[in-house]
Amino acid sequence: MPLKLGVLDQSPIRSGGTEADALNESVLLAQYCEAFGFTRYWVAEHHGSKSFAGSSPEILITRIASATQSIRVGSGGVMLPHYSPFKVAENFRVLETMFPNRIDLGVGRAPGSDVATAQALAYGSNIGIEYFGNKLADLNAFIRDKQPVTKGLETVVATPRPNTCPELWLLGSSAQSAVYAAHFGLPYSFAHFIAPDQSQVCIDQYYRDFQPNIDFARPKANLGVFVLCAETDERARELVACRDLWALRFEQGDPGPYPSVEESLAYAFSEAEVKRLQARRKHLIAGTPEQVKVRLNELAELHRVEELVVVTICHDFADRINSYRLLSQVFELKHQDPDQE
Repeated sequence: MPLKLGVLDQSPIRSGGTEADALNESVLLAQYCEAFGFTRYWVAEHHGSKSFAGSSPEILITRIASATQSIRVGSGGVMLPHYSPFKVAENFRVLETMFPNRIDLGVGRAPGSDVATAQALAYGSNIGIEYFGNKLADLNAFIRDKQPVTKGLETVVATPRPNTCPELWLLGSSAQSAVYAAHFGLPYSFAHFIAPDQSQVCIDQYYRDFQPNIDFARPKANLGVFVLCAETDERARELVACRDLWALRFEQGDPGPYPSVEESLAYAFSEAEVKRLQARRKHLIAGTPEQVKVRLNELAELHRVEELVVVTICHDFADRINSYRLLSQVFELKHQDPDQE
């Protein structure tokens, strides 16, 4: 079976750009990726970030789904520990009602924020991460018109009631996420771009422990991968240098907007910084289309997945579009190029 490719968009803020630019580019990129033949388009949730503009996946999903025709659109993901499962279910049932058979509900356990921001999101709630399993079970019940597990909520019904159901995915970068996904019999997306050393063991654990159910008779998994694709090795290395500088600033606690090629090439990396960044290179795949294709196929085969969800962040929006364009061409997706019509 041909490898499927999806997209994870973190709505990056570029140096010299604004949050408005980042969100508008997310909508435009979704339109390009639909034309390029990608299967799904997920948007992330980050709070209080100087690097990423997407703090409300539900609103951005509405805008993107309205601007596209057929590509699946969803969250990558909603950080469930912050929220009421009932309200999340209602948000996504509204989306599914408006865009039938096109909505993915990806949820995660990470805060996507600092401690103070997480407290602001909870706003007095004492329900912590230890209740994640209960929240996930209730969310699954609410979106499928089943009885929730939490006592006292047996008669609660999430509305509206669409004829179809959003597809619930569990996102993760640790063994605990694999345990939850397998236990509840849910599709599982592992963030290789966050924890590449853990990806194979977690995916293997998910496959081994998966509990079949009426909704999913067999396991379904994909892998989130960071990819930078360019026509030449030289350009790919320049794009990697931007990622290196951003990653270095991230380690220092204040990554800020995504740096340009010029900023990155002008920065004098120390020997210690170069050594650390080389170790981080396993988090990304970069090169020409054929080089990238070989590595992505190897990664998919190793993890026994039929789909990769691609994260690509470049300073110049044109480079970002081009990376997805080149992937579409080299993987022979259902490619239509809006710039050539």
